Amino acid sequence: MKDNKGAGLRHFLNKESTAGVVFSLPFIIGFLLFMVVPMGISFYYSLCDYNILSPPVFAGLKNYIKMFTDDKVFFQTIGVTFYFALVSVPLRLIFALLVAMLLFNTTKATGFYRAAYYLPSIIGGSVAVAILWKRMFATDGVVNHLLGIMGIQTSFAWLGNKNTAIWTLIILAVWQFGSSMLIFLSSLKQIPVTLYEAARVDGANKFSQFFKITLPLLTPTIFFNLVMQMINGFLAFTQCFIITQGKPMNSTLFYTVYMYQQSFEFYNTGYGAALAWVMLGIIGIITTVLFATKKFWVYTEGV
Repeated sequence: MKDNKGAGLRHFLNKESTAGVVFSLPFIIGFLLFMVVPMGISFYYSLCDYNILSPPVFAGLKNYIKMFTDDKVFFQTIGVTFYFALVSVPLRLIFALLVAMLLFNTTKATGFYRAAYYLPSIIGGSVAVAILWKRMFATDGVVNHLLGIMGIQTSFAWLGNKNTAIWTLIILAVWQFGSSMLIFLSSLKQIPVTLYEAARVDGANKFSQFFKITLPLLTPTIFFNLVMQMINGFLAFTQCFIITQGKPMNSTLFYTVYMYQQSFEFYNTGYGAALAWVMLGIIGIITTVLFATKKFWVYTEGV
């Protein structure tokens, strides 16, 4: 009997499915402990009056009702976040594609340029870069100094004007196009050269080749970048928190920063948790819409 049990145990341990489960356990345990459990706790807090300093008190849908009926800043932050994401993401993808096409032809310096263009994506979200960006657009910063060199004497407060403050954050976001650029570059290399050769034989110019061959075949990559960058756009935090703090007059107050303020500055942690779940719903709806419209503009081979 013992031999049979030992043989059965060895057989079970030697199965590929068992090995897969064993090697997946660290991720599964980490996912449960650091994702699922915190999300469950967060959802419970969103239904409570909770200020961190005292135990949560169940309040039902009070936080959600307050959000949609008695919080003007909530709607303002949604507008600011949508504006930021819907402007910065397309601009970032356009610049990424343009640079990818410029770097498509390999030369001795191509590797250096690829690394140089990718570097902002690595450091762009750091606190140090945000502080540097804030100093650049100060009244005595580099931007006004460069304008002075060009003969335009100004001490314009870029971060203090409602019309320009949000654009300083958009420009910083667009500057971080390196990751999308590398993905575009990889996809460009997968397009068969024979298609361009056939197009040239038929008399197609560069303009026609781009819109008839390159762009359609890149639509799956554009879709991937669009989804990922749109999610990142709605979750942007560091730029606003360090550079503008939502000023002036909440014109640059991102949703995530408002959520942070409610949770940890105003001690309305339950309300902050409710804000987080609403943002999850907004991102889910936007992602669903993107996937629903995918069939109308994304080229799928063989379909």
